[in-house]
Amino acid sequence: MSPKTTLPSPYKGTDTKPLRIAKTLLSYVIKWSIAAMVLIGASAMLSKLGTVHGKDLPEEYFSNGYPAILTLLDSEVFMGFIFFVTVAILIYVVYLMWQLHEVAVHQAAKMSSAHTQIVFALSLCGLFIDKAWWVLAIIIAFARWDVLATEISNIIRNGRQPAKNIEE
Repeated sequence: MSPKTTLPSPYKGTDTKPLRIAKTLLSYVIKWSIAAMVLIGASAMLSKLGTVHGKDLPEEYFSNGYPAILTLLDSEVFMGFIFFVTVAILIYVVYLMWQLHEVAVHQAAKMSSAHTQIVFALSLCGLFIDKAWWVLAIIIAFARWDVLATEISNIIRNGRQPAKNIEE
């Protein structure tokens, strides 16, 4: 006789879906709350490091009286926020540049190439010395060396064979 098999209950897992959605939503809310607290805290901390000069500008400096945005620009907390956002953007751009420079290394590692170390060295030379080294690293990383070796062998083999005379 065959062992007794039963179908899974149609209700199994349906009671966990709302719980899973609630956990995901709660996790997003917590992450955004932490990010907002870090942003506000960093803005407040950075505002203590500097002073906004020009708070006491006379009204005669402006043709139509004080502009409405001047109160925002005179705020140290707002300037701390602007400083924090500027530094964050600069760090992100440096990170993206590093990722771009590591494209060749990641490709060589993905292909399990024997040239991974030389590609890494050339990539670093391209970062600090000259971009031509980085271009060479890209060429080495993305080249199909098996195809290149076969084609170069064919060129050498065909070049060593004597040319056949074509009779008319």
